[in-house]
Amino acid sequence: MVQSHELDRIFAALTDPTRRAVLARLAEEDSLSVSELARPLPMSLQAVVKHLEVLEGAGLIIRQKTGRTVACRLVAAPMADAMAWLQRYTRFWESSLDRLAAALERTS
Repeated sequence: MVQSHELDRIFAALTDPTRRAVLARLAEEDSLSVSELARPLPMSLQAVVKHLEVLEGAGLIIRQKTGRTVACRLVAAPMADAMAWLQRYTRFWESSLDRLAAALERTS
């Protein structure tokens, strides 16, 4: 089972739209360089690197340096841990919605 502090880092990393955009691009490509990831983003390369550090700290990406190029790859396992945590609440919401539907049927 994943530790609470690990989930905190994962969810914190996912709160930012820039970081989610980076993850979406990495989900489409096996590996992209930092420059390739930064190209479409409206910020400096240094700002992109800070976002990558947060993603790496949450275990969502790995960075590998080959020569002068730093390539990034997605690591999806931590997102699966976050999804598993969220799915524990699926039963709660399904039950709540079932009760609401039953109440609405009684009033119609």
